[in-house]
Amino acid sequence: MIPRPLRTRFLHTRFLRNGVRMLGIFGLMAAVLGACAYADPETQYPSDYNRRANPNRDPYSTPGSVFGPGGFDFLGGSSEEANAATGGAVGIGVNSFLWRASLDTLSFMPLASADPFGGVIITDWYAPPETQNERFKVTVYILGRDLRADGIRAAVFRQVRTADGTWVDAKVEPKTATDLEDAILTRARQLRVAGLQ
Repeated sequence: MIPRPLRTRFLHTRFLRNGVRMLGIFGLMAAVLGACAYADPETQYPSDYNRRANPNRDPYSTPGSVFGPGGFDFLGGSSEEANAATGGAVGIGVNSFLWRASLDTLSFMPLASADPFGGVIITDWYAPPETQNERFKVTVYILGRDLRADGIRAAVFRQVRTADGTWVDAKVEPKTATDLEDAILTRARQLRVAGLQ
């Protein structure tokens, strides 16, 4: 019979050797599998779907889509034409030139909210320093991904202060919204020209 301290040391040594051996085997297997799994990212292999769905066609061809060759994208597609139309902005749902021009034009007013996906910019009430008894609020709607004159709409709201200090709605000249839209379009064109240079 082997004395207990020797038996314990023998078992520890045996488990240690087996553990190191198993670790080496697992490391070798991981290296072999990693080398086998390498594939050139440019290489395309046909899928089983392509082989079954297109028995008379090239199995390497891309299957057609109901929504056209590029498929369907929630942000409006990723083609070169779409990127050029939006100013190359990724992740924004409206024309980036109109968006930036709107923010630049309204930069003197405090913003209440700005939604680049819906294309809506809402300012908070702003009282010009020269006329403290009236204040303005603006909502800008960017209506598309193209830089066009009909791609933007502005709504201007005006309030005046009465003698008792309350604010009441007042009439706004229709030309005010048109002038604001023109200013935004002019700034958008400047940004586009600067981006092309």
